[in-house]
Amino acid sequence: MPFTGKATYSAGADLPEHVDDVADLVAIAAANETPLLDLLGDPLRPARGVVHEWMEDTPLANTVTVGSFTDSEWVGVNEVDVVRQYDLIRIVDSPEVMRVESVATPADFSVSRQYGNTPLGPDPAAGLTMQVLSNPTLEGADAAASRFTNRTRQSNTTQIFASTVEVSGSELAVAQAGVDDELEYQKAMRLRELLRDLELSIVGGAADASPPAGNPAGNAIRPRSMRGIVASVASHRFTPGTDGFPADTALTEEQLNLALRTIWQGGGTTVDTIVVGGKQKRAINQFGLPQRRFASSAETYRDAIGIYESDFGVCRVVLSRAMPGGSVLLLDSSRASVLPLAGRSFGYKPLARTGDRESGQIVGEYTLELRNEHCHGLITGLS
Repeated sequence: MPFTGKATYSAGADLPEHVDDVADLVAIAAANETPLLDLLGDPLRPARGVVHEWMEDTPLANTVTVGSFTDSEWVGVNEVDVVRQYDLIRIVDSPEVMRVESVATPADFSVSRQYGNTPLGPDPAAGLTMQVLSNPTLEGADAAASRFTNRTRQSNTTQIFASTVEVSGSELAVAQAGVDDELEYQKAMRLRELLRDLELSIVGGAADASPPAGNPAGNAIRPRSMRGIVASVASHRFTPGTDGFPADTALTEEQLNLALRTIWQGGGTTVDTIVVGGKQKRAINQFGLPQRRFASSAETYRDAIGIYESDFGVCRVVLSRAMPGGSVLLLDSSRASVLPLAGRSFGYKPLARTGDRESGQIVGEYTLELRNEHCHGLITGLS
C-alpha cells in the first residue's frame, strides 16, 4: 500500500479548515520514488505532540557474560541479579549443563559441572556468554523475591517539511504544453520533492544533539529535526574487522547471515526487510551467481534478488536512494512507523494574495517511531 502521509484511522479528518487534501497527488508521487515509505505504509495513529513519546519494555535478562573463573568453580559475571541459586545454566553453544549451587554476591556464584551427566564443555572463560535455562523450584518452598523490569520512555521529535508554490495570473491563463493546470502541476512537483526529503530523513535524519535549553522541540532560530533509523540503531551495529565480524569490505553472505543471527540471538523477533543502496544491492545479487544457470534458449537474463530467505527470517530487499552507499539496514518493519502530527499530514494551504498571482504552501509534519532498536541492525564500513 503506498504511503499517503496520513494516519489510517483519521484519513485527514483533523486537517484544519481551508486546507486542500492532496492525497491523490501523494499516491502518484510516492509509487516509485519512496520505496521505504511505501513498504512501511500509513500508520494506525498520528503523533499528538511535537515531542512524540512511546513506552518500551524487555523481558528479564537470561544471559550473562563471564568475567572470571577459578578452579574451585566459582564464576564471576559482569551482570548482577540475573543468576539465582539452583539455576541450570550453560555456555552458549556448549552441551554441558551446570547447576548454580550457591550465590555469594549478585554477580558471583559457584557451579557444579556436568549436571545430569551432560558432556563436559569448555570452562567458563572470561568473555564467554552463559545462558540461564531455567530455575527449578523446591517443593513447598516460600515464594522467591519478585523480579521485574522497568519500562522505558522513548521519544523522537517531529520535523516540518514545507515548500512554497507561486504561479502568476498570466501563467494560469495561458495554455501550457503538456500541463492542464500550472498550479496543480507545481503542487505535484513540490510534493514529490517533499516526499523524497521525508524518505531521506526517515533513513538518515539526525536530531539536534544540543537542543535549546529547556526546549527540546527547538526555538525561533533552531528548527527541530527528527532522528532517522540509521541514527537510532545502537545495539547491533556491525563493521568489517571489528568484534569478530568478517573483515571483507565487500558485502558477503557470511556477513549478512552473521548480522541476522546476532540480532536474533539478542532478542530480535524477525528482521523482514533489508534496505540497501545500489552498490550493496548489486553485492546481494551476486550471492547466488555461482549456482545460476540459464538454458540456451533463454532470452531474458535475470540477475536480481528481491527476497532473501535465511534461517533467521524471510527478508524483502528494498532498493532506496536514501541509504548510504557503504551501509546495509536490517529492519523489522513491524516496529517502524512514520507518523504525521495530528492534522498535519501533507496538505496545501493558500496564502494571502498580495498581487497578481496565486500562492500557497505545502506543509507536513512527521516523525519516526522506531520501537525496540535492538530488534534492528546496521552494517557499516562497506566499500
